[in-house]
Amino acid sequence: MRTNLDFSPFYRSSIGFDRIFDLLENANLNAENWPPYDIIRLGEDAYRIAVLVAGFAEDELTITHEANMLVVNGAKSENGEVQYLHQGLALRPFARRFELADHVIVERAKLEDGLLVIDLKKEIPEEMKPRRIPIKSERTKPASKQIEGNNAA
Repeated sequence: MRTNLDFSPFYRSSIGFDRIFDLLENANLNAENWPPYDIIRLGEDAYRIAVLVAGFAEDELTITHEANMLVVNGAKSENGEVQYLHQGLALRPFARRFELADHVIVERAKLEDGLLVIDLKKEIPEEMKPRRIPIKSERTKPASKQIEGNNAA
């Protein structure tokens, strides 16, 4: 059972979080369960997605990295010569979408033992990493100025 949450109070008091609220609102709208997949955290900034694609060849799979989105498509080529007596393998076309955080890149993808393995890494640019800002003190004594005039005493 799905309940719709109202995020409008958060919109009034937050700036720049629109994308997060959109993700929460659309979380389960297109929740298809095929093909099955795993998401694995390999380290602090390293991830792996493993999609079960048994029966698909490399040329029948495509991976597209769009802005904050990774799309895995599979389409089995038609073979009219095959006559199935029983077809238990789900070789139907699919499109699996994964929302990616900012600055997540795809390092590599490989097909092994019926699994499509995609390695991801979060690379934050240097200019966006936290940096320490030095604080300068303005407590220097003002230079004493002599007012123009006679210095004769």
